[in-house]
Amino acid sequence: MAADTKTLIETAVARFLEEVPALAQLKLVAGLELQGRGDLQIYRVELPGPRVSKAIPADAKVTLALPRAKFNELASRGHVRDWREAFARGEARATGIEQVMKLIVNVVERQEERARARKARP
Repeated sequence: MAADTKTLIETAVARFLEEVPALAQLKLVAGLELQGRGDLQIYRVELPGPRVSKAIPADAKVTLALPRAKFNELASRGHVRDWREAFARGEARATGIEQVMKLIVNVVERQEERARARKARP
């Protein structure tokens, strides 16, 4: 089960970075808390890479927390827009260093603006 989760996390990171390539070279350690039925799984995700391990990320700059079922859905089929909606609805939560979180949000917003501009051109 842990190997499957590790693969799913790697897939989620790869999909996200595919849509937001400007973050691909960001050096960051993130924590990922997956909440299940009476269970909390904590992972350490190191970028670039990603290098995923089931460990408490003491050096994490950002920690993401969300229900396991929602993570499974977002990791396998979600796009950046779906992740943003999950945060807006409160299904996912991010905590950590404010400057790092603002940087990620700004880069994602700019990427979405570029994508909208490309679609608007004939």
